[in-house]
Amino acid sequence: MASRFFCEEAQILNPASPGALWQPLIGTAFPVAVLSIMLFSSVVVQSSETADKHALVFLSDFGLTERFVASMKGVAVSVDPTLQLYDLTHQIEPFNVWQASYMLAGTIDYWPQGTVFVSVVDPGVGTNRKSVVLQTGSGHFVVTPDNGSLTLVAERQGVVALREIDESVNRLRGSEDFHTFDGRDVYSYTGARLASGAITFDEVGPLLDPRVQKLPYQQPSRIGDDVLLGNVVHVEKPFGNIVTNIPKSLLAELGLATDGHEYVMVEISHSGQTVFSKKLPYVSTFGEVEHGMPLLYADSLKAVGLAMNNGDFSAQYEIAAGSDWRIRLTRLP
Repeated sequence: MASRFFCEEAQILNPASPGALWQPLIGTAFPVAVLSIMLFSSVVVQSSETADKHALVFLSDFGLTERFVASMKGVAVSVDPTLQLYDLTHQIEPFNVWQASYMLAGTIDYWPQGTVFVSVVDPGVGTNRKSVVLQTGSGHFVVTPDNGSLTLVAERQGVVALREIDESVNRLRGSEDFHTFDGRDVYSYTGARLASGAITFDEVGPLLDPRVQKLPYQQPSRIGDDVLLGNVVHVEKPFGNIVTNIPKSLLAELGLATDGHEYVMVEISHSGQTVFSKKLPYVSTFGEVEHGMPLLYADSLKAVGLAMNNGDFSAQYEIAAGSDWRIRLTRLP
């Protein structure tokens, strides 16, 4: 009964007579089989069309009040309306290349291989800094100016290859005379072409020396039996927690435990000047100290952090982050 109903309702074109319909063959499965094959073929075609496509993820310091983000996405959709577009963030502090690097390095690993990231924090837009695409060791791509924003990506995800964008082919047509919005005209356009499969990585442009431009900063290190050195890499918003690049494992090497009875002397300097010096308890979570009290802990990425229970550590002590912000931890007797 179900087959009879389906056959009577289905309108299947007769290829031997354009415009005509197959006469329903009541009681047989032939029209149903034909329609099933047609539907299956359509799925196969659609699957093959999207097999080489990947997500396109945007990061910038543009904010969301102006036209800039929408313009970049408009270019991407014009390249391929079926692309999946996502935002990492557009709230990077203006011109803060270090913050862009931190956000990229901390996010890339959680996306599928082949994902293309467009990172636009570009204080030197229109100058002779190189516009590049980095292929990471994790199987992702980053489209960005090579201005230090790849510092932490190169260290965490690794570099397989680096190519300079050939703007003679990988630039939005008609934008050749504009030099203040490469995020739209070069990076979004090239990223969309790469994510959609319109070009391969080899077609981005010529290979470069894989050593990207890096911002100098304090690598995590141990001095003697009691001292750790590191960098303040990030301030987590909106809570104001401080993130360092010192791994929890280094604290363990000093014999420190998160039982609330261990105290650490914490010193933070900016451009060589000490701006914070205080003895803090090493605990496992915020609620182990009184409200408004500062603390030392290990965050969800197993990195040493500073926070204030129900407060904003960064605002309270005027601490920021960047390559010129250093931290020194000393175990107390």
